[in-house]
Amino acid sequence: MVDRNILVAKVTTIEKCLNKVKEKRSTSLDLFKADEDIQDIVLFNLMQAIQGCVDLAAHIVSDEGYGMAGSMNEFFYLLRGRSIISVDMQEKLISAVGFRNLVVHEYAKLDLNQVYEIATHGIKDLEEFVGVIVRRFA
Repeated sequence: MVDRNILVAKVTTIEKCLNKVKEKRSTSLDLFKADEDIQDIVLFNLMQAIQGCVDLAAHIVSDEGYGMAGSMNEFFYLLRGRSIISVDMQEKLISAVGFRNLVVHEYAKLDLNQVYEIATHGIKDLEEFVGVIVRRFA
């Protein structure tokens, strides 16, 4: 059984990070591209929110005994295998993990247009995942 206290703590952290992204995404694309401080805040909080979703998935997989994951992506395959998330959501979360890995490992190669797009539109996928998890396990 999923520990509700851990679930609430992880969801709270994810929501806090997403709110920080929302605060900074209200700038124009030009301002975003020109302001490294805004870029850093958005990138850090996107990375943390995505990692929080992975951690949340890992917690559920572990507590519910859904199997062993060999990578971050596999947690989402395991949740899909139990019909907790849709195939579409699984694919979006796997893409988010890929973006997170790009931020962590290859910062200089980031496309700031893509980052801005994720900050303004892509975070809804993370919000949807959190909503699904809260409705199912809280």
